[in-house]
Amino acid sequence: MIDDRIRISDADRERVAARLREHFAQGRLSSDELDERISAALTAKTIGDLRPIMADLPEPAPVAPQARPSPPWAMRHGPPVYRRGPRLLPLVILALIVALAIPGANWVFLAFLQIVLALWLVAFLGGIFMMARFRRHMRHHWQSGDGPHWPPGR
Repeated sequence: MIDDRIRISDADRERVAARLREHFAQGRLSSDELDERISAALTAKTIGDLRPIMADLPEPAPVAPQARPSPPWAMRHGPPVYRRGPRLLPLVILALIVALAIPGANWVFLAFLQIVLALWLVAFLGGIFMMARFRRHMRHHWQSGDGPHWPPGR
């Protein structure tokens, strides 16, 4: 229980006045009672001054937690879009034809192919490690409560 001698802020007074207006809208208070209680709430200095104003009114119903909205980058509008990378197959086939047509160029083509495959492997593994690091970061970010939508109302 909170000590009745603790002073309240303007925001606390406004919050109580807003709740009184809600109770008036729901028919629990007459307009005279509303005016009387709002003036008492706005002149209140401590929590103890606010208790008798709200004593005979029910607390607001707890609000069910809402699902977190998806981040903007996850939103999909319209049909799914399939993105394809650069079309390397025609270039590889062309290089293979050139390598087979020119005598002695087979080794150059195979060396080039090995370099391309090695770069692809490095990029692929780097992507896997970066994605794992990003997931760990996001998991820590959400568990610590620093997420953009957590806690609600922030």
